Order: sequence, then structure tokens, then C-alpha cells
Amino acid sequence: MKKRVGKEYIAPWEKAFDRVLTPLEDFIHRQTTSGVLLMLCAVSALYLANSQWNESYHHLLEMPFTIGVEGFQLSKSLHHWINDGLMALFFFVIGLELKREILVGELADPRQAMLPLIAAMGGMVMPVLIYIGINPSGHAFDGWGVPMATDIAFALGALALLGNRVPKNLLTFLVALAIVDDLGAVMVIALFYTETLNFIALTTAGAVLAILVTLNLGGIRHTLPYILLGGVLWIAMLKSGVHATLAGIILAFTIPMRPKYDPLRFLSQVNAMVERIKRAYTREENILKNEELRNRVQSLGEGVQLIQAPAQILEHKMHLPSAYIVVPIFSLANAGIPIDWATFGDIATHPISMGIASGLVIGKLIGIAGFSWVAVKLGLASLPQGLNFKHIAGVGLMGGIGFTMSIFIAELGFAHHAEDLLIAKTGILLASALAGVSGFLWLYFTSEKTEDRVQDK
Repeated sequence: MKKRVGKEYIAPWEKAFDRVLTPLEDFIHRQTTSGVLLMLCAVSALYLANSQWNESYHHLLEMPFTIGVEGFQLSKSLHHWINDGLMALFFFVIGLELKREILVGELADPRQAMLPLIAAMGGMVMPVLIYIGINPSGHAFDGWGVPMATDIAFALGALALLGNRVPKNLLTFLVALAIVDDLGAVMVIALFYTETLNFIALTTAGAVLAILVTLNLGGIRHTLPYILLGGVLWIAMLKSGVHATLAGIILAFTIPMRPKYDPLRFLSQVNAMVERIKRAYTREENILKNEELRNRVQSLGEGVQLIQAPAQILEHKMHLPSAYIVVPIFSLANAGIPIDWATFGDIATHPISMGIASGLVIGKLIGIAGFSWVAVKLGLASLPQGLNFKHIAGVGLMGGIGFTMSIFIAELGFAHHAEDLLIAKTGILLASALAGVSGFLWLYFTSEKTEDRVQDK
């Protein structure tokens, strides 16, 4: 319902214009909501895979889907389009987040970044070592990268449920850690989960990358050329043998991070434009009748866009479809695991699922908390204000939630072994549930309530 104030009509949703969130707070709000949606999709996929709609569910995923024109077509199953196509958008957003954090965010200050950087390294190394210890050879070894990834949406969602029992700094620490973790997972995919290389396609991808870098250095700030070339880059990567989703990361790092206008120029032009808007308004108050007023307001809006960096604009625009559409669809397509309770015990204790579960639950805890403790004791880093090692241990448990990226790496590592892929996914789901619940309970019973939390302003 609208309220009338003078000649203004104020709708409840318009209060959003008065709310100012930092990039980190906005990121956390979006990720926590995405985590809830992701959980619902995972549960739905499990239900479909174990119901009377099981065959229809899998038939839909394997249905061929073709785009292009005759002579230049790409034909893949719907499942492959989701994993190779839609997930490229997810990696694009991850790349934009990484670039921002490295340049101006939590990872920009080496002293501030040192603790989450060391913790993330421990959280990647220890799970891999544990998995390799259980699966030292054979094709089961190919899943070594599965337990090294943390699902930031699920982990932040679980952490946010604790409300004022955890300080805001702990959320910041988890975000920085998970972003470094994502970068490590991306590097592992690029270096170790690549098929036979097609050097012609790889050369094409390199040429496209060179053009993108030239556009950036040349001061091109319009996003359309980057997006069009990004499509060409994705096709080249798809044909090259390197996983196509990495095109999203590469494209993101070429998007300019500098705006067209500097702040002083922007303020000067805004002040002049506001005066022109005032003069136009005095001649006719109704914007529908006042063409000059409408044009001035439109020009002001365009100027607001120019003060923002292209990468900043794209990250804001793409985060919502990535978090609320792409990742949930990925969950629906990949979390559908048929469960045979007669053999469930054998699957849960299989070396692959045991390696993944042990890596995620035990390896992440030892890696994140242990490496953090050593770093602080050696003076390499310091605990953020308000945090203690009980908090870090809780994040170590939460870090074992490895849903999205872990499933993605499992799809690559066990692409030619369907039974092992099923076992790996089972291990991921079991470990993620155990890590999430144990991390929540640990922090709930070891943390005291505090007023220091992320909230709407």
C-alpha cells in the first residue's frame, strides 16, 4: 500500500533506495538466500531421482539440445549444456568476485589477506592428502580434487543462521577463504582436469584473449564487445579440450575495473545536471509532459552508470541470475542420486566416498584450523579482532560443505565411470550434511551472542 506525503507517493519497496550495503554485505545477503534455494533444489533432485519420476528426470537431462545453423551447430544433452554452458556464467561471476577482492577487497591488503590465504591453502592441501592416502592409485585417484572445494553459498547460509552468535568478522573471514578456495579449484580444473588438447582451438582462444586484453588496455568501457568475444572464447575453449567453463574466469579478468568518469568529474557534472533538472521542473512539474525534464533525468541515470566500473556493473547484474538461477539449476541436474538402501552401506564405506567425506570433514577442519593456528603462532598472520580459534574451528567444519564445486569436479574426474560418479556424489552429500550440522552446532554452543553482525542499514 502506498502512503502519500505531500505530492509524493512512497511505496514500501521504495525504502530499498535508502538502504546502503557494502559490496561484502550485499554479497553475503545474496549468498545466504542462494544457499537456502540451493538446499531446496538438492532435496528436490534427490526426491525426483528416488520417485516414480526417476526415468522422466534422467530422460529430460539426456535430451539432446542443438543451437546454431546448419553447418555450424553445437549439439549436446541438456545435462551437458547446464554443466558446460550455464556454469560458465557461474564461473564468470566467480571471476569478477575474485578480481574485485584481489584489487580492492578482502585480499587486496597482504597483511589482512594472509590468514584466510594460509587457511584456504591448508583447506585445499589436507583434504587432497587424505583422499590420496585412501585412494592412492587406479581411476579412483582421479577424484583427488573433489574434496578440496568449499561451497560458499551453503557455508554462508549455514553460518548466517547463527545470527548474532557469530561476529561479522567471521563472515568476512569465510568469504575471503572461500574465494581463495574457488581460485585454487579453478586452477586445478585448468591444469589437471583437461582432456586431449586441440591446439588450433587453443590458439583461437589465445587470439581472442589477446583482443580482449587490447580492448581493456585501449580504454574500451562498453561491455558489449567483451560479451560477444566472450561467446567466441567459450566456443574455442569448448573445442580446445580445456573445460569450457574456464572461459568465464578468463573473460571476467579482462573486464575493465576502472570507470570512465573519475569521482570529481562525476560530482561536478551531477551538480550541473541537478541545476538543469531544477530549472526544467519549474517550467512543468509533470515529467510525462516535460520532455526536457525526462531527458535530463535520463542523462543523469546514464552518468551514474559511467561512474561505476564495467566489472562492478556486470558483477551486480549477473550475481542474481547466477545465484538464483544457474546454481540451483546445476543442483537440480546433478544432485539427483538414486539411493538403493540395500547397498547404501557399501557405497558410504567405499574408498571413494570415504576419501571424499574424510577429506571434506576432517581434512578441511585440520587444514583450515591447523594452518591458521600455526600461522598465528609463527607470527605470519594475526586473528581478526573479535575472533578466537573456536570461531576458526567452526569455519573449518563449515568449510567441509563442498556441494557445488565438488560435484562439478566429480563430474570431470569420473566422467567415464558412472558408478564411481554416483559414489562420489553420495560422499559429497553425506560430508556436506555432516560438516554443515557439526559446524553449526559447534559455533552455536561455543559462541556467545554479539551485536556485531551484518544487518540492513
